[in-house]
Amino acid sequence: MHVSEGAVEVEVPEQADDGIGDGVFFNPVQELNRDVTVAVLRAYRDREERAEYYLDAMAASGIRGTRAAAEGWNVTMADIDSDAIDLCERNLARNDLEGEVVQRDANALMHEEVFDVVDIDPFGTPIPFADAAFANTRDLVCVTATDTAPLCGAHFHSGVRKYSAVPQNTDYHAEMGLRILLSALARTAARYDAGVTPILSHATNHYVRTYLELDHSATDANNAIDQLGHVYHCEDCLYRESDSGLIADPFDSCPECESERMLTAGPLWLGPAHDAEFVADVRGEVDDEMGTADRAERLLDTLEAELHEPTHYDQHRLCKEWTRSASKMDDFLDRLRDAGFDASRAHFSGTAFKTPATVSEIRDATSDE
Repeated sequence: MHVSEGAVEVEVPEQADDGIGDGVFFNPVQELNRDVTVAVLRAYRDREERAEYYLDAMAASGIRGTRAAAEGWNVTMADIDSDAIDLCERNLARNDLEGEVVQRDANALMHEEVFDVVDIDPFGTPIPFADAAFANTRDLVCVTATDTAPLCGAHFHSGVRKYSAVPQNTDYHAEMGLRILLSALARTAARYDAGVTPILSHATNHYVRTYLELDHSATDANNAIDQLGHVYHCEDCLYRESDSGLIADPFDSCPECESERMLTAGPLWLGPAHDAEFVADVRGEVDDEMGTADRAERLLDTLEAELHEPTHYDQHRLCKEWTRSASKMDDFLDRLRDAGFDASRAHFSGTAFKTPATVSEIRDATSDE
């Protein structure tokens, strides 16, 4: 079948009903991911003018690489599947675009060649490809992870094995997954004396996507490691607290309600997961040719304003805990601000918000009494 996305039209295989088959994989649900990627590549060209060479490390149908080529990037598309290679070549030719298509193992290629931007979009965890990506990439590593159950703690032992961290399945599980991923990637990059700065990250539709700008020195790597730490979470009253460092210092009981049901998660990335100025630049690069333009703009609008607190709250979950009805989100956040607390929506859901206020402070500030 033929699919139009952005400025290109590509040929992709018919997909099995469950999305997994013997043919080359194409996921239409990831169109938002690809639209945002194109907007990021446009904005990043202005941020780093020397960036020119882009690797689509797991090309499959080649739709992501073809769209990058249409934006003027010097593109290499790699895949180990010969059918995928043929499809990538046809899709470049269909759009009168140039690019290199190679039948190579992604890890081998990334260890042997240097690229300005590397895009890792595997099925499942990206961790087996992280070392190779950080070993040689100059400027930007773009990563998708679709194994959200291990990342957020729903598949606990799998998360520990793959990410060398302790995830916990809390009410902010989507952000837990994002920050577990960022932590693992920051620690991997540090082995190559590279520091990572997340300039845009989001958790959407059962995947996590992040764009990591690289700085290449031991000092930069140390600074990134300093962004890691732990979150301590009370399962009873939903109190949470964080501290920096690779060694956890958990509570014996909750400082708020004295419950002993305290969870420890980490090491997590506790620092900012996006650069608000860059997010605004990316939003400015979204255009009407993109099939998900409205969704992308809403996502980026929310991200730009999102506070950098390491966890978010869910208004409905809190109100259920307090046995009271939830008010309109805008009114709820206005009450927090009127009480002197910073507050913003969070992109993880329509009822997600961020604030430095504690649970008891949120309850008191938003109470009708």
